[in-house]
Amino acid sequence: MSHADRLVVAVGGNATHPENMLGTTAEQEQVAARTAHVLRPLVTGAREIVITHGNGPVVGKIVLRQYYAREQVPPMRLDVCVAHSQGGIGHLLMQGLEDELVRAEEDRRVACLITRVAVNADDEAFAHPTKPIGPFFTAERAAELQTALGWNMVEDAGRGWRYVVPSPKPREILDLELIRLLAAQGVVVIAAGGGGIPMVARADGSYAGVPAVIDKDMTSALLANQLGYETLLILTAVPRVAIHYRTPKQRELTTVSAAELAGYLKDGHFAAGSMAPKIEASLRFLARGGRRAIIAALDDAVAAIEGDAGTHVVPD
Repeated sequence: MSHADRLVVAVGGNATHPENMLGTTAEQEQVAARTAHVLRPLVTGAREIVITHGNGPVVGKIVLRQYYAREQVPPMRLDVCVAHSQGGIGHLLMQGLEDELVRAEEDRRVACLITRVAVNADDEAFAHPTKPIGPFFTAERAAELQTALGWNMVEDAGRGWRYVVPSPKPREILDLELIRLLAAQGVVVIAAGGGGIPMVARADGSYAGVPAVIDKDMTSALLANQLGYETLLILTAVPRVAIHYRTPKQRELTTVSAAELAGYLKDGHFAAGSMAPKIEASLRFLARGGRRAIIAALDDAVAAIEGDAGTHVVPD
């Protein structure tokens, strides 16, 4: 089996919390166990592997839960909600992976690292929220929430309406050296969940959290570059990237150059808040020295690494 020796694997938020479930702990445990089962061959084959994950559905529910409990419990700022989602999702995924490794008689440990990511305080995203989080709502319910809570609600890729929040670009992985150290020792590292906890630098060099959600694919690309890894695997809900999506002219891409893919992005083929960030992350990864970015379905993870599934984005 052909594997990447050192790689970052980015697992989509809807893979850790699918749309069709309520979100009970038992359901989340089952989903995490299934995800771990899919990822175990990659873990076995890689000398160093860092797993990131989305948190959009989960952090949105945390925010919604806070709204309903606001009279009894003071709400948390959004960056703290991101930290809560990192811990909860990471715990379940870590347990699922360790269970898989025990069953496979693999002598390897898993660590979940709460990860902070620096962003610019003047990033234009703070004035123009674009990142969808939380569950999907009907247009009528979205209008009610927008009126009642002041939430900015947008239609998301034809699947319903969602709450959108600022999504500044990641600038620096503040816990990079801890991630590097653990991965180099053979530890399976779960890090930068939900794109990382967004932080801005103070004048004295310290950091403060800010209310935002960083795109996890953009953070994953930055992390892979800063670790010096050549492969970035982005796992999502579709088997391949497609142009003319959901039209009679739809065409799936197998292997595509960075320049060709950038052209499709410029032509508007990819939905903002959905596939577009994955394309942008892949292009950034290659532009900064990466050798292979793959976008594939979760169930196709192993086949994608072997070159038999997914969309492979390669340098020009």
